[in-house]
Amino acid sequence: MRMYKPLLILAMMAQSLASLAQSESGLLLEAEAEKKLSKKFSVALEADMRTRNDFKTMDRWSIGIGGEYKPIKNLKLGAGYTLLNTNFREDVSFQTSGIPKKWRPSYWGVRHRFSLSATGSYKFSNNIRISLRERWQYTYRPEKTIGRFNFNEEKFGWEDKVRASKGKSQLRSRLQVEYDKKHALLTPFASVELYNSMAIEKVRYTLGSDFNITKHHTFSVFYRFQDMHNVSSDDYDPDMHYLGAGYKFSF
Repeated sequence: MRMYKPLLILAMMAQSLASLAQSESGLLLEAEAEKKLSKKFSVALEADMRTRNDFKTMDRWSIGIGGEYKPIKNLKLGAGYTLLNTNFREDVSFQTSGIPKKWRPSYWGVRHRFSLSATGSYKFSNNIRISLRERWQYTYRPEKTIGRFNFNEEKFGWEDKVRASKGKSQLRSRLQVEYDKKHALLTPFASVELYNSMAIEKVRYTLGSDFNITKHHTFSVFYRFQDMHNVSSDDYDPDMHYLGAGYKFSF
């Protein structure tokens, strides 16, 4: 086993350097089916899939259900639950000498997310609509046992590691501007969204357009830049450039 140690260490160091790239690119696909129960109530089923590592690695898929209530003209209240299956990134810890200490490969794990939201909007006479959405979300990651490689001389080899359960609350604040003309084919939009958990952890900038094909069918395309801040190593993600597409069926 000793003769392979230098090769394993070099491979791990090369892999770790590659993960330090400043940003990555990915694909984001979204689908939604919305049912209007009345003028004030609606329910929706949503799903999405995203990639990372410059489109080469599956990052996450999710499915969720939610509902909205519109008590007055310019205000919507919402609640929802989402099941997320995430491909957690690999993690490498190093000794003081810079030699790898432990390596945890990437693995798939489930998370549960609950959310509450309020969205206020105002439409100007020139068809420009501005909206502010405040969303509180709580994400729970269950405990999971995974394998990791130990480079320590006395414990060299694979071992089991219990990754403890974890819950996290975040406030998401999104400001959006869109051109919302009735019966128009295109609805261009731009938004900025801040993720806050005692400090700003993520900022999302999105630019795109909806294509209102018919009353029931809407397609969308967008570009999104995700700027990361103040994120712990346990939740590490690089800055991301997303190309996105979505479909919504309303009935």
